[in-house]
Amino acid sequence: MPPRSAEASRKTKETDISVSVHVDGSGKSDIATGVGFFDHMLDQLSRHSLIDMTVKAKGDLHIDDHHTVEDTGIALGQALTKALGERRGIMRYASIDLAMDETLTRAAIDVSGRPFLVWNVSFSSPKIGTFDTELVREFFQALAQNAGITLHVTNHYGANNHHIAETCFKAVARALRAALERDPRQPDAVPSTKGSLKG
Repeated sequence: MPPRSAEASRKTKETDISVSVHVDGSGKSDIATGVGFFDHMLDQLSRHSLIDMTVKAKGDLHIDDHHTVEDTGIALGQALTKALGERRGIMRYASIDLAMDETLTRAAIDVSGRPFLVWNVSFSSPKIGTFDTELVREFFQALAQNAGITLHVTNHYGANNHHIAETCFKAVARALRAALERDPRQPDAVPSTKGSLKG
């Protein structure tokens, strides 16, 4: 089977981002966005999806973190789309309830070629340290849109905002890992009655 690897870059007046992914990796990451909490979350995304990721981002952090976080999601989604190609032989669907201490979050995914995000997550504070909690949704919106995936994320309960954010990233990672696994029963088939997963 050909390697499922790709690169993507995005350069605007606001950000300069380069991303590489290897879907069949071991969860190694090399992340540097200039946003410490976001780097930590991307490390979790790589580690638990087993997708090797390199992310280098320079953004207008003197304004805020928004453009850097959103544009990283765009570039990462574009790299995943390239790496998956026709999406042959993938399991396609997956869901998981992921626990972390007092917090429980569900992620359900369809690697469908049709981007959609359903986001049922609330935070009790606008910040985790210096990081805007609303940017968690912005990242996953950009990722889903550009990776061509349907993604539902629901936080069932939780008290600690760091835990809530982290379970979102870990749950999505684990769902991605399962959905992108090769299906041994149909290793060369596109898992759709339409014969295409391009939207």
